[in-house]
Amino acid sequence: MFIIAIVTALGISIANPTTARADVISDWNGIAVQEAINAARPGGSPAIDFATMHAAMYDAVQAIEKDYEPYRVTDVPNATGSPVAAAAKAARDVLVYRFPARADAINTIYLNYLAANDIDPAGPGIGVGAYVAGKLLAYRSCDGSLPIPAPTFVGGTGIGQWRPTPTAFSPMNPGEYLGQVTPFFMTRPTQFRPDAPPAVTSRQYARDYLEVKLYGARTGSLRSPEQTDLANFWGGNTFATIYTGVRELAAAHVDNVSDSSRLFALVAMSQADTIIGVWDAKFHYNFWRPQTAIQFGDVDGNPGTAGDPAWVPFINNPAYPDYTSGANGVSSSTMYAMEHFFETDNMEFSMTTTNTGPTIQDTRNYSSFSQAIQEVVDGRILLGIHFRFADEASVKLGHDVVKWGHKNYLRPRTGPGKSLQH
Repeated sequence: MFIIAIVTALGISIANPTTARADVISDWNGIAVQEAINAARPGGSPAIDFATMHAAMYDAVQAIEKDYEPYRVTDVPNATGSPVAAAAKAARDVLVYRFPARADAINTIYLNYLAANDIDPAGPGIGVGAYVAGKLLAYRSCDGSLPIPAPTFVGGTGIGQWRPTPTAFSPMNPGEYLGQVTPFFMTRPTQFRPDAPPAVTSRQYARDYLEVKLYGARTGSLRSPEQTDLANFWGGNTFATIYTGVRELAAAHVDNVSDSSRLFALVAMSQADTIIGVWDAKFHYNFWRPQTAIQFGDVDGNPGTAGDPAWVPFINNPAYPDYTSGANGVSSSTMYAMEHFFETDNMEFSMTTTNTGPTIQDTRNYSSFSQAIQEVVDGRILLGIHFRFADEASVKLGHDVVKWGHKNYLRPRTGPGKSLQH
């Protein structure tokens, strides 16, 4: 069946939900990632798709299981039946709404999923998923995330200001709208706005400038073969890569759909709010990319930044400002959310890149969440597209968002309930 082909390609199990380890949440996460790739969602915008879907799946599951406080949808009528059916229906309805051009294909995936897992399309739980998805989508209907507007912002031409870069010379895509989307956990997009980047005349700026200039160049770089492999690994789709690790850890350490729904909801909504904060900072500070900075290094007023008009990064720049880093926002929020969920930094897991090739180590192994965070920081510098201070500001932003979200949302209900199997 079509669903089997899709989930097999994504490396997802679709075993019977009565024996599988919380498969439905992981399965639909993989499907959502593929839909975002199909739709060619720009930059950090897929985070809103994933967060909306996982919030709905979480509330649908909790309406039946009642282990954790609901995120948004409370008092669901007739909340009985299969939580797997409820989660699948909620995911289907959100994805159809978020990707209308793919509605027929998504519905086919959904029906095949139900058939593969022996779920009655009119059975108990389906109505719960439909109700929750409808309520959540109504709540998010004016969040500013859809439709995604055409990019128009082109920055400025002053020292330190971002402007479109080769080869596409595209305006900021996604544009400033993403930093104005209604958050999931935060009270406002600016709640954890990072401090301003260092002045271009500062010693910190000169230090980070020299680092990316030496190690992030397309030709003549000081990167070792191992560093080039690391850069290539993180040159793929960050969301797709990151979620391979989340799904692996869920399969290995989470043995019920209730806890799985909470894990993925914490990750996805933390990602979304961090990305909203990242794009708020990108537009607010409008800080130039290393490529522009290094080409204009002789006129920036800093004696420690020798310029090179011919310098180009290892990969082409994404079409948005440097400060702060979107990839580091995704990785840090994900890893900190999992650290809070599992109550430890030390977990063994792996991640697989979408940027495959004969000289790339497709799968990398990790012994801690902090190790993965640091690797993304280094990887974006080695790609030549970020200053270290932009990466580190995103790491802090992700940490702040996760602390806030974990403290205030998706908490265990008082009274009896499932114990976490960590």
